[in-house]
Amino acid sequence: MITAFVSTAQGPRVTDVQVDPETAVTAAGARLIVTTTQSLDEVAPEQVTITPAADFTVDTSGRTVGVRFTMPLRDDTEYTVRIDDVTGVGGSPPATIEQTFTTPPLSFFVLQRGDDVDRIVRTDLSGGGGQTVFEHEHIEDFRATATDLVVATADDDEHSHLIVTDLDGGGARELPLPGDGYVTNLQSADRGNLIGYTFTDENVGSPGAREMMLQISSLRGSGEPAEVQITGADPRAADWRFVPGTDSILLLSYDGTLLLASPTGADPVAMGTALQIDGIARWSTTAIVDRSNVHIAVDLASAVEAPLVATDPALGQLDTVVPLPSGVSADGDATLRVLSVLAGFSVVSTTVSVVDAAGAARPIADIAPGDGLLHVCVSPNARYAALTVAPDLVTNDFDGYRLPLPTRTQTWIVPLDGEGEPVVVAGSSISWCQTPPRP
Repeated sequence: MITAFVSTAQGPRVTDVQVDPETAVTAAGARLIVTTTQSLDEVAPEQVTITPAADFTVDTSGRTVGVRFTMPLRDDTEYTVRIDDVTGVGGSPPATIEQTFTTPPLSFFVLQRGDDVDRIVRTDLSGGGGQTVFEHEHIEDFRATATDLVVATADDDEHSHLIVTDLDGGGARELPLPGDGYVTNLQSADRGNLIGYTFTDENVGSPGAREMMLQISSLRGSGEPAEVQITGADPRAADWRFVPGTDSILLLSYDGTLLLASPTGADPVAMGTALQIDGIARWSTTAIVDRSNVHIAVDLASAVEAPLVATDPALGQLDTVVPLPSGVSADGDATLRVLSVLAGFSVVSTTVSVVDAAGAARPIADIAPGDGLLHVCVSPNARYAALTVAPDLVTNDFDGYRLPLPTRTQTWIVPLDGEGEPVVVAGSSISWCQTPPRP
C-alpha cells in the first residue's frame, strides 16, 4: 500500500512513485523513487526523515529524487519517508513530499524429509503448515534466490543433480554438472543469479579425478559450471563463501590456506590460515574466521583484522559465531554466538546470545541439554535468528543422506530484539541460511 501527501501546491508535485516493499525486506539497496512536476534542486540527507528510522542515501536527478535503503527494512511494518523543503530548479515555493508504504510479512522455505518423499515447503511466521512447492524422493539440500529455487537431489545411483525451479516450484530444469559425481556445500550469491558448490567425481581416487573442487554456475544462460582455479594452495575447498556485493569468493583450502579468489580466473589473494570460516555478515565484507580457536574479524576489503572481544567465561565456551551486519542491532556492532557450558564431556547448557562490541551477552534462546543445535543463521533483514534444532538426540536417528540430518528437525525463528515469542516450524535448512547445516 502506498499513499502520498504533498503540501504547497505551487511547489513540485508528485506524479509517480516507485517502490518494491517485498524486495526492501529481503535485500539491501532497495529504492523509493519519486518523480515530480519540476526539475529539482539537489536534496540533502538532512531533508529526509524515515520513520521508523533506517539507514539511507539520497540522490537527485532531474525531476526525480531517490531514497536508497542501505539495509533491508523490517518486515510487516509501515514506513513513512518525508522529504522537507523540496524546491524546483530556478526557484519555487518549498514543498514537503511524504510517502508511506507497508512492507510485507516475511516468508521462507524449509526442507522436510520424509520416509517416501522429501518436500520443500513455503511457510511464514504464523507457524502454520505451509505449502509444498517441490517434492522429490531424495533432496540433499536447496537454496533460494530472489527468483529461483536450486535443489540438490540424488538418483538411485546416488549421483547428484541440480534442479532449478521458480519460487512456486514450476518450470523445473536441470543444471549441467561437471560429470557424474556428488554436489556438496551448495550456496547462492546475494545477487547476480550465481550459485556455487563443491563437486567430487564418482571415481574419486582415480588419476585425474576431481575432489571437492569449487564450481560456479549462472542460473541464466546455459548454466555450464566454471571451476574456480586455485594456485599456491591445495585446490580442494574445505569451505567457502560468496563475498556480498563483490565478485569475490572467500575460500578455505584443504591445507588451511585462506584465499580471496575470483571465479574469473584471477590469481587468488592469500589471507593467512584458518581452521574454519564462521561466516560473512550479510550485505558487508566483514568475515569471521577461526584461527587456532581464536575468532578473528577480517575486513575483506582492507584486510584489516581484529580479534573478537571475549564474553564472560562463566557463560560457556564459544561454539559458533554468526556475524551481524553493522548497525542493525541496538547492541551496536554485534555477533550472534552459541555458548555451551560443559561438565567434563557433557553439555550442561547451550545458549544463543547477541553479543555486543564490548562482549556483553544478551541471551535470546536456550537449548535443552538433550536437544541438538545444528545450525544458526539470520534473516535477510537481520531481525530474526533461525535455529535448526533436533529434539531428543538420543532417540532421533540421523538419516543416511550425504548431508545427514536427524529424522525430526525443527526451525526456531527467534526475534533478535527480544520482542515477540519464537515461532517453531517443522523442517530444516531454512532458505534464509547461506550455507547448509553442519551436523
